[in-house]
Order: sequence, then structure tokens, then C-alpha cells
Amino acid sequence: MPCHNQPMNSVTSGQDHPVKQVRFANNNNNSNSSSSVPAVPSGAEPGDVTEPHSQENLGPQLKLLPLNDQIRELQTIIRDKTTSRGDFVFCADRLIRLVVEEGLNQLPYSECTVTTPTGYKYEGVKFERGNCGVSIMRSGEAMEQGLRDCCRSIRIGKILIQSDEETQKAKVYYAKFPPDVYRRKVLLMYPILSTGNTVIEAVRVLIEHGVQPRHIILLSLFSTPHGAKSIIQEFPDITILTTEVHQVAPTHFGQRYFGTD
Repeated sequence: MPCHNQPMNSVTSGQDHPVKQVRFANNNNNSNSSSSVPAVPSGAEPGDVTEPHSQENLGPQLKLLPLNDQIRELQTIIRDKTTSRGDFVFCADRLIRLVVEEGLNQLPYSECTVTTPTGYKYEGVKFERGNCGVSIMRSGEAMEQGLRDCCRSIRIGKILIQSDEETQKAKVYYAKFPPDVYRRKVLLMYPILSTGNTVIEAVRVLIEHGVQPRHIILLSLFSTPHGAKSIIQEFPDITILTTEVHQVAPTHFGQRYFGTD
């Protein structure tokens, strides 16, 4: 981590750093920014190093955070099996905050005019009211504080979904939302999208409570291509925001974050 008190590597004068390819959220003309990412070989072993999966063919509903060295390092530390729990939680909270901040950028806003302390008028913006968060327990609860740090008074609902031991299908055990959730934009929080089954079931519960899929923004940290594709195929109007689409998701996230591994 850059903030650790460690000796810096010596830098040879005149040596340039390699140019890094940056991909952006697919919200305008950047759909080809990740098209050069190679596909994962079908015969790859679990221990093989794989490249991030292409965003191509997943559609504009999937948005990726702009990739930079900070995000890349946070992703690396979270995936590293030798990372201590303290560093894991610290880096996870940082990455969560970045995802939440970008998620707020997807919410509607209106223009407004304010008066500065010196008496001048300033033309700015303000977010419209009527938003809420919903976390999918338990790992989704790790993202709640990051949302509250940005929106102190936001209301947060919860959904508990677990896989049935016999059928392995997702089953809803608990759901509690604000009474007027059907009138709100929903920030649905679930850090790891592996198969997508849990999120699909959670969205179905929200729809049963009157929420339209186009009013749901799914906030996640990591996603597999299969997980993102399954959700988008089931709900074409939903928005998915994540930092990475990769063939291998860090499914140990919840256990490491809450110290139950």
C-alpha cells in the first residue's frame, strides 16, 4: 500500500513507466475501451493467472469505474490470500466508498442557485429526494457504512437470501424496506456477483414491492461475466456498477471482512 512506511524502490534516471490502458464506464462512446481484453482460455486451471473479462456484449447497463492505479492496488490487496484482515477491511472500505460515490452519480439531480457568504449567486446542482439503499445480507451490510458516510440520513432496507440446502436455489428469509420504497430510487448493495442468483431473487422481491427495475442501481465490487450477464438478461433495465468483471470472483469477501473465515 502506498501509505505504508516501507522503503521505496530505487528509480533509474531516464527510465519511463509503461503506459497503462485505462477502461471507462460504458456510458457514452467508450464501449470499445475494453474490447482488447483477451478472453479466458476454456482450459484454464484455478491457479492460472487470468485477465479481466471484456465488457463487450454485456450492454450499457453494466458500468465500470474508471480504472487507475489506486483501484488496481485495492483489487490486488483484496484478492491476495496473504493480506491481513485489518488491511483487507481498510482496502475494502476504500473501494466501497469509490463505488458508492459513483453510484450517487447515477441518481437524478436538478439545477439550483445558492448565495455564497460574499453575496454572489452560484449556479449548482442538488440531488433529488426519494432515494434509499438496500443491502443483501450479510456481505452487503459491509457497504452500508460507505453509503451512510455519503448520505447521512438515507434509509436502508435489508434482504436475507440463502441457498436452499436441497435445491440450491436462492430463497428469501427476510425482507424489510421503507414503506414507500416503490417511489424511490434504490441503491442495491452486494459486493460480489458470482452466479447472480442471489441478486436476481432480491430484485424480484423489490419488484413485488412495486420498485421498477429501471429505478434499481446495483452496487458491487467484483463481478463475473456470468453473474452480470444473468442479471442483465433477467432484468434488462437494471443498472450494474462494479470495479471489475473477471472470470474469478473473490468469493471469500464476506468471511474475510467480518472475520468469520
